[in-house]
Amino acid sequence: MNRELIIQVNPIMDHSVRGLCVKQYYNHPKGCPNFNKKNGCPPSAKYFENVYNLSKPVYAICNIFQFGKHIEKMKVNQPHWSEHQLKCVLYWQGSARKHLKNHIIKFMKENRDYSIETCPEAMGVNITETMKNAGIMLEWPPVNITYQIALAGIKLNA
Repeated sequence: MNRELIIQVNPIMDHSVRGLCVKQYYNHPKGCPNFNKKNGCPPSAKYFENVYNLSKPVYAICNIFQFGKHIEKMKVNQPHWSEHQLKCVLYWQGSARKHLKNHIIKFMKENRDYSIETCPEAMGVNITETMKNAGIMLEWPPVNITYQIALAGIKLNA
């Protein structure tokens, strides 16, 4: 159900994407509970371009998760569940992130001078536009495929 993709990208900086962290979503009227609490989260997270050398190659390390197939499997296994329950991140995101972590470990074995950001949006990177410029259209909200994406770059003054 998971595939790996690693491609060079040109990060599209758009500091307004950090506003997604405070956007209301199901059972979270104030947005992400990590906002202003967790290290690496806005508003204290540094901007990507202030941490990484954008004149050096930046890579998107992607885990591609077959979200639509997961939903179909869950419908069979849990026929009484609501649409919200079928799509709930609790039932797929953990294993998808585990696969992303494995892709990152593999990348880092061959690219030791790189550092990884698993939440580039917190650093002001518009991942949707970044991937679009690389020829990959992300579904939002996901229907068939969802991506977990980390960015790898070389830090400034490294």
